[in-house]
Amino acid sequence: MSSLKDKLKADLSAAMKNRDEVRTRTIRLALAAISTEEVAGKAARELSDEEIVKVLTKEAKKRREAAEAFANAGRQDRAEAELAEKAVLEEYLPAQLTDEELNRLVEEAIAETGAEGPRAMGQVMKVLNPKVAGRAEGSRVAAAVRARLSG
Repeated sequence: MSSLKDKLKADLSAAMKNRDEVRTRTIRLALAAISTEEVAGKAARELSDEEIVKVLTKEAKKRREAAEAFANAGRQDRAEAELAEKAVLEEYLPAQLTDEELNRLVEEAIAETGAEGPRAMGQVMKVLNPKVAGRAEGSRVAAAVRARLSG
């Protein structure tokens, strides 16, 4: 079993003992998403830590989008609940890249591929995505690449 999954299970039991409802609910949801991913496909498999980070990133993004939707609908209480769950999930994710770090990685990827112009965005993204996996949201990376290639 992966060390990240072990940590989630240990933190779940600690949260249950401490009667921390938000943390308990969030970790249960994360473990359920991981289990669903493990049995998806043709054969059940054990996820690696990198794959678990991808699942947790996806779950955190869902919480952010749900919080925005609730806030726009005037449901501030639900928006705050979603943001609280997102904060718990982010504790298990790698630290997010700063704008400077992201821009440096974009420059390196462009130099590595020799890309010029917006049409080469796919080449740059192919090189860049493994380097930023889990540390920056895809839309943020794409925006940085697009700005650099068109500017």
